[in-house]
Amino acid sequence: MKLPPIVTASEAVMHVRSGDLIHWPCVAAAPEALIRALVERGKGGGLQNVTVTHLYTEGFAEYARPEYRGIFRLNSFFVGANVRNETQSGDADYIPCSLSDTSRFFRQGVLRANGVFVMVTPPDEEGFVSLGTSVDCTLAAMEKADYVIAQVNRHVPYCYGDARIPASRLTCMVECDQELASAGFQPLSETDVAIGRHVAALVEDGATLQIGIGNIPNAVLAQLGGHKDLGIHSEMFSDGAIPLIEKGVINGRMKKTDPGKLVATFLKGSRQLYDFVDHNPDVRMMDVGYTNNPRVIAQNPKVVAINSALQIDLSGQVCADSIGARIYSGTGGQLDFMLGAAWSEGGVPIVAMPSVTGKGVSKIVPVLTQGAGVVTPRSQVHWVVTEFGAVNLFGKSLEERRRLLVSIAHPSVREELERWVRG
Repeated sequence: MKLPPIVTASEAVMHVRSGDLIHWPCVAAAPEALIRALVERGKGGGLQNVTVTHLYTEGFAEYARPEYRGIFRLNSFFVGANVRNETQSGDADYIPCSLSDTSRFFRQGVLRANGVFVMVTPPDEEGFVSLGTSVDCTLAAMEKADYVIAQVNRHVPYCYGDARIPASRLTCMVECDQELASAGFQPLSETDVAIGRHVAALVEDGATLQIGIGNIPNAVLAQLGGHKDLGIHSEMFSDGAIPLIEKGVINGRMKKTDPGKLVATFLKGSRQLYDFVDHNPDVRMMDVGYTNNPRVIAQNPKVVAINSALQIDLSGQVCADSIGARIYSGTGGQLDFMLGAAWSEGGVPIVAMPSVTGKGVSKIVPVLTQGAGVVTPRSQVHWVVTEFGAVNLFGKSLEERRRLLVSIAHPSVREELERWVRG
């Protein structure tokens, strides 16, 4: 198989034209050498009105700054900390969407990527490269792109599934190694442990998990050591799953789709995670249109979907993407997996969160803050978990929901919430 030419980053980004839409993959797989070269070209005055799309990324995001207005415009599918200020100020923008829709944007022609930047492994002996830790909607963007530019990085783990693509699909390659963005993990608090215990009590043997990253997912996983035959079908997983995989607790034996395999569309963790997935035939990195398709999710038994929230009101409406009208993150895959779990035989959709913010403000509120977005409508909310317990809102009236949610609110606000309930 003939390999594409190897060029410098500055030569590679000369493929980009004014008015192009450029997409690149998310989290640890953003190809920083190419992005920096693109920004340098923009500084030189050679580009105008270039649109950038991606999910949440880490690190360098200078293209979103106000000084590049008229040169670059970010329309992200999920807002990370590195572009949050720019998005809230209007210098960057956000496309509200479930992650399952992002592949459809490109495949159905809602968006067309003129160019795609990727970060890949060196080619193998068969002439294939791997997209490594992020497939997301990048494959869909590549399908009709005019050019695909790859940063070849020896630190990218070689992953299978949809991540493995022929190098012949690439227009050119730029050799540049960079360490992947890694996640730091904080010690679990008493609140985390309590939430983890309540969630773990809802997980049956043979369940298929959607599990993300952070203290609450880690607290849940830490409670599952005595379970059997768990599986993973998730948009992502991280280091917390590794001990359960090595112990055989997570083996995927009961899954209907991809039995025995760990399925995700992106990863973020420590070097231990990246080494674990490298050339691991039990890991499948798949297109987000597959991992997050509720119909695919629902084929697995006992899907336990664990998601979080910024606020939930007493009717059960879940806000997870904004603080009032200010976009904070994004819809992500929450509704995808809440629906998939609800449709799964024996499935358990869960919203798990501390009862208060780090500043002591209650997350359970009478009504959502004005302008707040509803990510999961009250009609689709089942289990809600805080450190004070777990309640099931499914099939409950508005009055029943209010009383149940008050029971798991922080004690300091229960009296106030109860007054609101009594009217």
